[in-house]
Amino acid sequence: MSGHSKFANIKHKKEKNDAAKGKIFTIIGREIAVAVKEGGADPANNSRLRDVIAKAKANNMPNDTIDRGIKKAAGDAGSVNYESVTYEGYGPGGTAIIVTALTDNKNRTAANVRSAFTKGHGSIGTQGCVSYMFDKKGQIIIAKEDCDMDADDLMMTALDAGAEDFTEEEDSFIILTDPDAFSEVRESLEKEGLVMAEAEVAMLPQTYVDLSSEDDIKNISRILDLLEDDDDVQEVWHNWNE
Repeated sequence: MSGHSKFANIKHKKEKNDAAKGKIFTIIGREIAVAVKEGGADPANNSRLRDVIAKAKANNMPNDTIDRGIKKAAGDAGSVNYESVTYEGYGPGGTAIIVTALTDNKNRTAANVRSAFTKGHGSIGTQGCVSYMFDKKGQIIIAKEDCDMDADDLMMTALDAGAEDFTEEEDSFIILTDPDAFSEVRESLEKEGLVMAEAEVAMLPQTYVDLSSEDDIKNISRILDLLEDDDDVQEVWHNWNE
Protein backbone atom coordinates (compact mmCIF):
# COMPACT_ATOMS: atom_id res chain seq x y z
CA MET A 1 0.00 0.00 0.00
CA SER A 2 1.18 3.51 -0.69
CA GLY A 3 0.23 7.02 0.26
CA HIS A 4 -1.22 7.82 3.64
CA SER A 5 -3.07 4.71 4.70
CA LYS A 6 -0.59 2.79 6.84
CA PHE A 7 0.05 5.45 9.46
CA ALA A 8 -3.54 6.67 9.26
CA ASN A 9 -4.61 3.19 10.35
CA ILE A 10 -2.00 3.15 13.11
CA LYS A 11 -3.16 6.53 14.37
CA HIS A 12 -6.80 5.44 14.26
CA LYS A 13 -5.90 2.31 16.24
CA LYS A 14 -3.83 4.37 18.67
CA GLU A 15 -6.65 6.85 19.23
CA LYS A 16 -8.99 3.98 19.93
CA ASN A 17 -6.49 2.55 22.39
CA ASP A 18 -6.05 5.95 24.01
CA ALA A 19 -9.79 5.95 24.67
CA ALA A 20 -9.42 2.59 26.42
CA LYS A 21 -5.96 2.63 28.00
CA GLY A 22 -7.02 -0.04 30.47
CA LYS A 23 -7.29 -2.47 27.56
CA ILE A 24 -3.88 -1.81 26.02
CA PHE A 25 -2.21 -1.68 29.43
CA THR A 26 -3.77 -5.07 30.27
CA ILE A 27 -2.39 -6.47 27.01
CA ILE A 28 1.11 -5.14 27.68
CA GLY A 29 0.95 -6.23 31.33
CA ARG A 30 0.39 -9.80 30.21
CA GLU A 31 3.26 -9.57 27.73
CA ILE A 32 5.51 -8.27 30.53
CA ALA A 33 4.46 -11.18 32.75
CA VAL A 34 5.28 -13.76 30.08
CA ALA A 35 8.56 -12.07 29.17
CA VAL A 36 9.67 -11.94 32.82
CA LYS A 37 8.73 -15.58 33.36
CA GLU A 38 10.69 -16.66 30.28
CA GLY A 39 13.79 -14.50 30.67
CA GLY A 40 13.88 -12.81 34.05
CA ALA A 41 13.13 -9.30 35.31
CA ASP A 42 16.33 -7.58 34.12
CA PRO A 43 15.76 -5.98 30.69
CA ALA A 44 19.53 -5.88 30.10
CA ASN A 45 19.52 -9.68 29.94
CA ASN A 46 16.06 -10.20 28.42
CA SER A 47 15.59 -9.01 24.84
CA ARG A 48 11.91 -9.98 24.79
CA LEU A 49 11.28 -7.83 27.86
CA ARG A 50 13.14 -4.93 26.20
CA ASP A 51 10.84 -5.27 23.18
CA VAL A 52 7.74 -5.24 25.38
CA ILE A 53 9.03 -2.16 27.22
CA ALA A 54 9.52 -0.42 23.85
CA LYS A 55 5.97 -1.33 22.90
CA ALA A 56 4.73 0.00 26.25
CA LYS A 57 6.51 3.32 25.72
CA ALA A 58 5.14 3.62 22.17
CA ASN A 59 1.67 3.27 23.73
CA ASN A 60 2.41 5.99 26.31
CA MET A 61 2.50 3.65 29.30
CA PRO A 62 4.11 5.53 32.21
CA ASN A 63 7.52 4.30 33.36
CA ASP A 64 6.30 3.66 36.91
CA THR A 65 3.50 1.47 35.53
CA ILE A 66 6.03 -0.50 33.50
CA ASP A 67 8.30 -0.90 36.54
CA ARG A 68 5.39 -2.03 38.72
CA GLY A 69 4.41 -4.58 36.09
CA ILE A 70 7.92 -6.01 35.97
CA LYS A 71 8.20 -6.20 39.77
CA LYS A 72 4.75 -7.78 40.06
CA ALA A 73 5.60 -10.33 37.38
CA ALA A 74 8.90 -11.13 39.09
CA GLY A 75 7.12 -11.66 42.39
CA ASP A 76 4.40 -13.78 40.81
CA ALA A 77 6.66 -15.60 38.34
CA GLY A 78 5.63 -19.00 39.63
CA SER A 79 1.92 -18.29 39.18
CA VAL A 80 2.00 -16.78 35.67
CA ASN A 81 0.25 -19.26 33.43
CA TYR A 82 -0.67 -17.36 30.29
CA GLU A 83 -0.53 -19.38 27.09
CA SER A 84 0.07 -17.93 23.66
CA VAL A 85 -2.53 -19.00 21.10
CA THR A 86 -3.11 -18.04 17.47
CA TYR A 87 -6.31 -18.25 15.44
CA GLU A 88 -6.68 -17.89 11.70
CA GLY A 89 -9.87 -17.30 9.79
CA TYR A 90 -11.82 -15.65 7.04
CA GLY A 91 -13.78 -12.43 7.11
CA PRO A 92 -16.32 -11.22 4.56
CA GLY A 93 -15.32 -10.81 0.93
CA GLY A 94 -12.40 -13.22 1.13
CA THR A 95 -10.50 -11.22 3.74
CA ALA A 96 -7.93 -13.01 5.91
CA ILE A 97 -7.58 -12.44 9.66
CA ILE A 98 -4.95 -13.62 12.16
CA VAL A 99 -5.58 -13.27 15.90
CA THR A 100 -2.95 -13.72 18.61
CA ALA A 101 -3.91 -14.01 22.27
CA LEU A 102 -2.42 -14.58 25.70
CA THR A 103 -4.86 -16.43 27.90
CA ASP A 104 -5.24 -18.30 31.16
CA ASN A 105 -8.31 -20.08 29.77
CA LYS A 106 -8.01 -21.36 26.20
CA ASN A 107 -11.63 -22.56 26.09
CA ARG A 108 -12.95 -19.10 26.98
CA THR A 109 -10.71 -17.38 24.46
CA ALA A 110 -11.52 -19.81 21.66
CA ALA A 111 -15.25 -19.36 22.28
CA ASN A 112 -14.95 -15.56 22.27
CA VAL A 113 -12.87 -15.46 19.10
CA ARG A 114 -15.22 -17.86 17.33
CA SER A 115 -18.20 -15.75 18.43
CA ALA A 116 -16.58 -12.58 17.02
CA PHE A 117 -16.05 -14.22 13.63
CA THR A 118 -19.57 -15.65 13.60
CA LYS A 119 -21.23 -12.34 14.46
CA GLY A 120 -19.43 -10.72 11.54
CA HIS A 121 -20.32 -13.54 9.14
CA GLY A 122 -16.77 -14.87 9.10
CA SER A 123 -15.36 -18.26 10.03
CA ILE A 124 -12.42 -19.73 11.93
CA GLY A 125 -10.11 -21.90 9.85
CA THR A 126 -7.31 -24.32 10.58
CA GLN A 127 -3.77 -23.31 11.52
CA GLY A 128 -1.96 -22.11 8.39
CA CYS A 129 -5.11 -21.45 6.37
CA VAL A 130 -4.34 -17.74 5.89
CA SER A 131 -0.91 -17.11 7.47
CA TYR A 132 0.79 -18.02 4.18
CA MET A 133 -0.69 -14.78 2.80
CA PHE A 134 1.28 -12.72 5.35
CA ASP A 135 4.97 -12.04 5.92
CA LYS A 136 6.31 -11.98 9.47
CA LYS A 137 8.46 -8.86 9.81
CA GLY A 138 9.79 -6.55 12.45
CA GLN A 139 8.03 -3.23 11.82
CA ILE A 140 9.08 0.16 13.16
CA ILE A 141 6.95 3.20 12.37
CA ILE A 142 8.31 6.69 12.95
CA ALA A 143 6.01 9.70 12.62
CA LYS A 144 7.54 12.52 10.58
CA GLU A 145 6.38 15.00 13.20
CA ASP A 146 8.56 13.18 15.77
CA CYS A 147 11.65 12.89 13.55
CA ASP A 148 14.31 15.56 12.94
CA MET A 149 16.25 13.44 10.40
CA ASP A 150 15.57 13.78 6.70
CA ALA A 151 14.45 10.69 4.82
CA ASP A 152 17.85 9.85 3.29
CA ASP A 153 19.71 10.08 6.59
CA LEU A 154 17.08 8.00 8.37
CA MET A 155 17.14 5.38 5.61
CA MET A 156 20.93 5.05 5.82
CA THR A 157 20.77 4.87 9.63
CA ALA A 158 18.12 2.13 9.45
CA LEU A 159 19.94 0.11 6.79
CA ASP A 160 23.25 0.43 8.64
CA ALA A 161 21.46 -0.89 11.74
CA GLY A 162 20.42 -4.00 9.80
CA ALA A 163 16.96 -3.10 8.44
CA GLU A 164 15.73 -4.90 5.31
CA ASP A 165 13.51 -2.21 3.85
CA PHE A 166 12.65 1.48 4.27
CA THR A 167 9.65 3.31 2.83
CA GLU A 168 8.40 6.86 3.15
CA GLU A 169 4.69 7.48 3.59
CA GLU A 170 2.79 10.75 3.64
CA ASP A 171 3.30 11.34 7.36
CA SER A 172 5.59 8.52 8.51
CA PHE A 173 8.55 6.31 7.78
CA ILE A 174 8.21 2.50 7.76
CA ILE A 175 11.24 0.38 8.62
CA LEU A 176 11.06 -3.40 8.14
CA THR A 177 13.43 -5.99 9.55
CA ASP A 178 13.89 -9.72 9.68
CA PRO A 179 12.01 -10.85 12.82
CA ASP A 180 15.23 -12.19 14.34
CA ALA A 181 16.98 -8.84 13.82
CA PHE A 182 14.09 -6.70 15.12
CA SER A 183 15.40 -6.19 18.66
CA GLU A 184 18.89 -5.27 17.48
CA VAL A 185 17.63 -2.78 14.88
CA ARG A 186 15.12 -1.22 17.27
CA GLU A 187 17.73 -0.77 19.98
CA SER A 188 20.19 0.73 17.52
CA LEU A 189 17.60 3.28 16.37
CA GLU A 190 16.65 4.05 19.96
CA LYS A 191 20.29 4.92 20.67
CA GLU A 192 20.02 7.48 17.86
CA GLY A 193 17.23 9.15 19.86
CA LEU A 194 14.47 8.20 17.42
CA VAL A 195 10.90 8.18 18.75
CA MET A 196 8.80 5.24 17.55
CA ALA A 197 5.06 5.38 17.06
CA GLU A 198 4.97 1.59 16.70
CA ALA A 199 7.64 -1.07 17.20
CA GLU A 200 6.67 -4.73 17.00
CA VAL A 201 6.97 -7.97 15.10
CA ALA A 202 4.00 -7.85 12.74
CA MET A 203 2.17 -10.05 10.25
CA LEU A 204 2.07 -7.95 7.09
CA PRO A 205 -0.28 -8.86 4.22
CA GLN A 206 1.33 -9.67 0.89
CA THR A 207 -1.72 -8.24 -0.87
CA TYR A 208 -4.78 -6.32 0.30
CA VAL A 209 -8.48 -6.95 -0.30
CA ASP A 210 -10.85 -4.11 -1.21
CA LEU A 211 -14.41 -4.35 0.08
CA SER A 212 -17.12 -2.45 -1.76
CA SER A 213 -20.24 -3.93 -0.16
CA GLU A 214 -21.54 -1.92 2.81
CA ASP A 215 -22.60 -5.17 4.47
CA ASP A 216 -19.10 -6.63 4.11
CA ILE A 217 -17.53 -3.48 5.55
CA LYS A 218 -19.99 -3.45 8.44
CA ASN A 219 -19.38 -7.14 9.16
CA ILE A 220 -15.58 -7.04 9.11
CA SER A 221 -15.67 -3.92 11.29
CA ARG A 222 -17.84 -5.86 13.75
CA ILE A 223 -15.37 -8.75 13.82
CA LEU A 224 -12.41 -6.44 14.41
CA ASP A 225 -14.20 -4.38 17.07
CA LEU A 226 -15.25 -7.49 19.01
CA LEU A 227 -11.75 -8.93 18.85
CA GLU A 228 -10.11 -5.70 19.94
CA ASP A 229 -12.51 -5.43 22.89
CA ASP A 230 -11.50 -8.89 24.17
CA ASP A 231 -8.91 -8.66 26.95
CA ASP A 232 -7.31 -11.96 25.90
CA VAL A 233 -6.60 -10.75 22.36
CA GLN A 234 -3.14 -9.27 21.90
CA GLU A 235 -3.01 -8.48 18.19
CA VAL A 236 -5.29 -8.69 15.17
CA TRP A 237 -3.77 -8.73 11.68
CA HIS A 238 -5.86 -8.59 8.50
CA ASN A 239 -5.56 -7.82 4.79
CA TRP A 240 -8.61 -5.57 4.42
CA ASN A 241 -7.66 -2.37 2.62
CA GLU A 242 -9.47 -0.04 5.04
